[in-house]
Amino acid sequence: MPIRPLKYLSGVLLTLAAGLMVTSSGAAEQVVPSSRQQVTLTFAPVVKQAAPAVVNIYTRKVVQNQVPPMFNDPFFRRFFGDQLRGRDRVQNSLGSGVIVRSTGVVITNSHVASDADQINIVLSDRREYAAKLVGKDDRSDLAVLQLQGVTEALPALELSESDNVEVGDLVLAIGNPFGVGQTVTSGIVSALARTTVNVSDFRSFIQTDAAINPGNSGGALITSDGRLIGINTAIYSGNGGSVGIGFAIPSNMVRSVLVSILKEGKAVRPWLGASGKSITSELAKSLALPRPTGVIVDRVVAGSPADKAGLSVGDIVRTVNGHEVNDIEELRYRFATMPVGGKASVETLRNGTPRTLSMALQPPPEVPPRKTIQMFGPAPFSGSIVANLNPALAEELGREYQEPGVVIMQIAGGTPAAGLGIQSGDMVLAINDRPIKSVDDMIAATAKPQPVWIFSILRDGQAYTFQVGG
Repeated sequence: MPIRPLKYLSGVLLTLAAGLMVTSSGAAEQVVPSSRQQVTLTFAPVVKQAAPAVVNIYTRKVVQNQVPPMFNDPFFRRFFGDQLRGRDRVQNSLGSGVIVRSTGVVITNSHVASDADQINIVLSDRREYAAKLVGKDDRSDLAVLQLQGVTEALPALELSESDNVEVGDLVLAIGNPFGVGQTVTSGIVSALARTTVNVSDFRSFIQTDAAINPGNSGGALITSDGRLIGINTAIYSGNGGSVGIGFAIPSNMVRSVLVSILKEGKAVRPWLGASGKSITSELAKSLALPRPTGVIVDRVVAGSPADKAGLSVGDIVRTVNGHEVNDIEELRYRFATMPVGGKASVETLRNGTPRTLSMALQPPPEVPPRKTIQMFGPAPFSGSIVANLNPALAEELGREYQEPGVVIMQIAGGTPAAGLGIQSGDMVLAINDRPIKSVDDMIAATAKPQPVWIFSILRDGQAYTFQVGG
């Protein structure tokens, strides 16, 4: 019976325990193993090659306990003194990372290194380095670290092409689960382009059954030839342990974020300037499509790359650079993994007719300027920090840009804005029947005290109206 040849591991062809070998003609025949090597299946050569580039990450953060405001009163301090002061506590956490440049550049998860006061890196040979955060991208849950005091070339893993990965490929997960030390587990690629895993804004994960546990975050998922195809980032579990469903950020996303952070200090992605909805079974029937794949465009921002390329509302996006687009998450992923500059080829359907568009890969513009300010005075928004929403800011906030407006960036505690329940991320629509399209509009609308304040905000797609006074 014909069988598919197994992959090479460091030049050694794996053989089946049953004694089947594949001849040069592709036929399978029974042979008697002539050496221990022929009957031994081992990942040891691959592990020896890849493991030195996988590191343990230990972070430390000092958290100051908050004291209730009443205890800051001189009356209480007179009797209790420093006993009322909050005692600082130290939060320690652990994770994993991968050296991707021999100069000591490490990639890991953003949730591993974010907001840490101190980051220490321990290599597999027990060498230890301090590290600094070069940049992080919360939207993809990736961060880039630089080891300090590196005086020699360090072992590094080469980033593979994650689009070449297939379901069934053998993979290894390397990391530091539960802080027990570097651990290697094996499995296969269980699925590709998983878009329902809600752990980042770009949901197109490699799923594997290689055991991944807490502490593996930021570690390596490697192929049988020892190259990096993903950064382990999440598990599906009811008890916190591995149940054989783990998820890794594909190496193409890792490469895009890594290059951008090293060059710009932050992740910069191409701006599409359009939004849409995934094609459902019902929608596919109504549009006479053979199967429910693709994205139907429902909004195109004027002057955006999508608009200039000729994309219109009602168009169905089918592929990007030859890669099939199954849903809206995959469309976002495809653009997020492409470098700024050049063009993308986008295949669409319009009224049943195929069209190919050439779309410029441009960063989201800072137009209009965000003009971030803090609001003061008698208005309900006093104590809030607001800004003009533009495509670049919308990208940073992980939201779709539709048109200019004013977004609440931050609310200070104990202020009128906080007391009214105004939240970060709210869009200000109108104040006393005056439309708010810019920070200047908001300043003008709140310049004078009013007996009654009536304002409208947009939150999670829902408009709310508030009245203060009267």
